[in-house]
Amino acid sequence: VQLVEDGGDLVQTGGSLTLTCAAYGNIVAINNMKWFRQAPGKEREWVATAGRGGTTDYAGSVKGRFTITRDAARYKGTLRMTNLKPEDAGDYYCFADLLIGETYDEADWFDYWGQGTRVRFAS
Repeated sequence: VQLVEDGGDLVQTGGSLTLTCAAYGNIVAINNMKWFRQAPGKEREWVATAGRGGTTDYAGSVKGRFTITRDAARYKGTLRMTNLKPEDAGDYYCFADLLIGETYDEADWFDYWGQGTRVRFAS
């Protein structure tokens, strides 16, 4: 099972960027999908969560600027970032609760992290 992020790039203040996250493997279902980020020299921080039923939640620093989506049928999600600020720079990580197994009855829940994708600002 793999969780793969993509979409990191060099951006400018005020710009926009969309990160993607896709899960691959023997996945039966997906529960929460979350995004975290880690700036150089700082601890990893939670950014946003997309849960079942279309529920979403955001860190105060990104609320109103970022939008998280979760496609439970395709085990994919996105983080749309707008009005980007230099403090948004960092490595962005996708996290997901995945039900793994050959069948629903035999499956169990596991947490997975992606490898990260980098958002950098043009100086």
